[in-house]
Amino acid sequence: PEHKVRIVEAWKRRGEIVAMTGDGVNDAPSIKAADIGVGMGITGTDVTKNVADMILADDNFATIVNAVEEGRKIYANIRKAIQFLLSSNLSEVVGIFAATMMGFTLLQPAHILWINLITDSLPALALGMESGEGDAMKKPPRNSAEGIFAGGVGADIAYQGALVALLTLAAYLIGHRIESGLWAFVNSHDGVTMAFLTMSMAEVFQAFNMRSRRGSLFRLKKQNKFLWGAGVLALLLTAAVIYVPFLRNAFGFTSISLFEYAVAMGLALLIVPLVELVKLFQRAHSRRKHRRSGLQKQA
Repeated sequence: PEHKVRIVEAWKRRGEIVAMTGDGVNDAPSIKAADIGVGMGITGTDVTKNVADMILADDNFATIVNAVEEGRKIYANIRKAIQFLLSSNLSEVVGIFAATMMGFTLLQPAHILWINLITDSLPALALGMESGEGDAMKKPPRNSAEGIFAGGVGADIAYQGALVALLTLAAYLIGHRIESGLWAFVNSHDGVTMAFLTMSMAEVFQAFNMRSRRGSLFRLKKQNKFLWGAGVLALLLTAAVIYVPFLRNAFGFTSISLFEYAVAMGLALLIVPLVELVKLFQRAHSRRKHRRSGLQKQA
C-alpha cells in the first residue's frame, strides 16, 4: 500500500492528474490519495468503495473512459451555457447603460423580462443538451485549480456582450431614421421595437455560436434539435409580441414594416459571422502558440 501511495504522489508532484483503480483494502490509501479514485463495484471491498470517487458497477475499465468523456461533455456544456447567459445579460446592461447616458430609453423593464425568460432561458437549457464536439478525449485534463472563467471565457463574454449591445443600438438608430428621417438617439417607437427584435434574435443566434467555444459553427457534424426548437419558438413568440395587437399594445411596441423587420433580423444575424471571425483569429493564435511551445520543448 505504501508503494502505491508513493507512486500516486510522485505523479501528482509532476503536475499530472492521477487516477487509481483498485478493489482490495490495500488499495484504499492510494485510491484516496489520487485525484480520481476508482473502486470496483462487483469485486471491490466496502472500504475501497467508501473512499472512491467513482465506482465501476460493471468492473469494466472501458467504463472509465466513457465516464470521463461524459463528464467532460457536461462540464463543457455548463461553461457554454454560463458564457451564453452572461454575455446576453452583459449586452443588456451595456446597451441600457449607453442609452441612459445618451438620454433615451432603449428598452422597458417588461421587454428585458421577456428577453430573459424567452430568448435567454430556452436556448441556455438547449445548450445543456449538446452531444459534444467529438474531440473531448483528445484534450489533456484541465487543471483542477482553474476557475470557470479560465481559458479566455471572461474575454469572450466581454466582446460578445459588447457586439450584441452595438447591434441593438444600431437597430434603434436605424428604426428612428426610418420613422422620422433623422439620424439621432432620441425616444422612438420604431427604434424600441427594432432594438427589441434585434437583441432578442441576436441572443438566439449567439446560442448557436456557443455550440462550440472555438470551433466553427459550420463544421459541427451533429445538430442540436433542442436548440433549433428553442430558436424557432423564440422567433415565433417574439414576432407575436410585435404583431399581435393586444400583445403589441401591452408591451408598448409599434407594428413595424416588413423592411424594418428584415433590417432588425439582418443586424441580429450579423452576430454569427462576427463571432466566427473572432474564432478564426483565436484558432490561428492557438496554433501559433502550440508551435512555439513544441519548438521550445525540442530545444
